[in-house]
Amino acid sequence: MAVTDEAIEKIKGMIVSGALRPGDRLPKESELAAGLGLSRNSLREAVRALSLMRILDVRQGDGTYVTSLDPQLLLEAMSFVVDFHRDDTVLEFLAVRRILEPAATAQAASRIGEDQLDALSDQLNALGAELSVEQLVAADLEFHRSFVRSAGNSVLCSLLDGLSGPTTRARIWRGLTREDAVGRTLREHRAIPAALRDRDAEAARSWATVHIASVEQWLRSTP
Repeated sequence: MAVTDEAIEKIKGMIVSGALRPGDRLPKESELAAGLGLSRNSLREAVRALSLMRILDVRQGDGTYVTSLDPQLLLEAMSFVVDFHRDDTVLEFLAVRRILEPAATAQAASRIGEDQLDALSDQLNALGAELSVEQLVAADLEFHRSFVRSAGNSVLCSLLDGLSGPTTRARIWRGLTREDAVGRTLREHRAIPAALRDRDAEAARSWATVHIASVEQWLRSTP
């Protein structure tokens, strides 16, 4: 592992220094290994690891390229890791969301367009009384993404996406459905775009905090 770690650090150094830029093709394996003073085996392991982290893109028959290094791409790995959390740590992820998401919601108050707000309202109004957990999860993801994207910070948007992906939301929504708390949750959903439409950043921040805190409270009280 130490040799592979060294190989990873050397390739990382080339990217950070600008020797390799987003979209660049890496030199041939033999050339790169010799240039970095690495064995070809350790280089292959490093490339494999960096491709899993979405830093490199291995294209069969074409070569290995540096990805776009877009924050959303790089933070996808976090979403994958979050999906494996234990039930007793979901509160920790929600606590981080409670710090970040209200801030993003407040920023969106001055940025979100009327057409986006209309779309949010239509989306909420279209939800029927009898929804499956999968439908609720999809609606919840798109609802939160809509105004978080409007905050204008792609890193913040990607972080929040990763912190509470479909698996986490499915676990929560199954419980909320059993407890018949869906109606309350959807009422909180409607309060957020109402505050955004009023361009009231602090009210939007408060409603986002209340919404996440109420889910936390429900989880804490659940045996």
